[in-house]
Amino acid sequence: MISVIVPVYNTEAYLVRCLDSLLMQTYPNLEILLIDDASTDKSGSICETYAARDSRLKVIRFPKNQGPSAARNAGIRRAEGKFISFVDADDYVEPDIMEKLYATLSENEADISICGADGIRIKDGAADTFSGTEAVRCLARGTPFNLVPWGKLYDAGLVRACPFDERIFYSEDFLFLYQVFRRAGKVCYFPEQLYHYVNREDSQVHSGVSDRKCTALSVHNRICKDAAVHFPEVLPDFQQIALDTNTRMAMLAMETELPRRQLLGYLRRLRRNTRRHISRKALVRCREKKVVAASLLLCAGELPFYGIAVIYKQMKRWRLR
Repeated sequence: MISVIVPVYNTEAYLVRCLDSLLMQTYPNLEILLIDDASTDKSGSICETYAARDSRLKVIRFPKNQGPSAARNAGIRRAEGKFISFVDADDYVEPDIMEKLYATLSENEADISICGADGIRIKDGAADTFSGTEAVRCLARGTPFNLVPWGKLYDAGLVRACPFDERIFYSEDFLFLYQVFRRAGKVCYFPEQLYHYVNREDSQVHSGVSDRKCTALSVHNRICKDAAVHFPEVLPDFQQIALDTNTRMAMLAMETELPRRQLLGYLRRLRRNTRRHISRKALVRCREKKVVAASLLLCAGELPFYGIAVIYKQMKRWRLR
């Protein structure tokens, strides 16, 4: 049996499409675990309505919001399947995704199978089979497969050995993948786009900076520390990802309406973290020149970064007039 875990939080506009796509699966032996993370919209009632119609659906409701890591872990603990897959409540899937993921995993005697997805920046590569170590290197280099928990089928024992860190509220999926790939014996990938990712403007990715979002810094610190010992050849790639995260978060901080003192506090944290990961090799691997410039500016200090960012924002306003 495959256990599909769906964390749900305020996704009423997308949830029906997601659940309909899961109920149309051609793979017969399926359970669908809906974890309502204290939604304040109609998501909870939608889950209950669907569960009343189909016994494959089971609902777990949190009394207060705990975040995606806690929601996924609750599903992992409740899962009865030999295999586990994750689907986000605002996305949807093709009817044969579970059947094809399972066929790929079982035919290759793999621990993880991965399909392609649309709606993301990463370009799908060719079908291939990797060792766990090779999959970690792919994770560092951002190719050929997507770098999120969904669109994959996992051996349940592997997932239970690597639960999500509930102290992390952003980039928790990147840490999870690093850990499961480290433990995996074989990972199989095929590029057929069976998962449909919905890029929402109101999602956490596009929201302003916050203490919760800054938990991502510890993710990259932990991964880079481990990679320095076990995967030194791709350490600069992981450092580049950390720099990219830091600079994007710094720009989000500048877009967030915060008191100047609090804003500089966030920039100070990001400056310290940037200095921790910056290196010539990491900068060479940056795909965007603005990440290189912002990283160097952050290293110079939070005040220089703040001053230049304010000037840049003002120039953008003038151009729009």
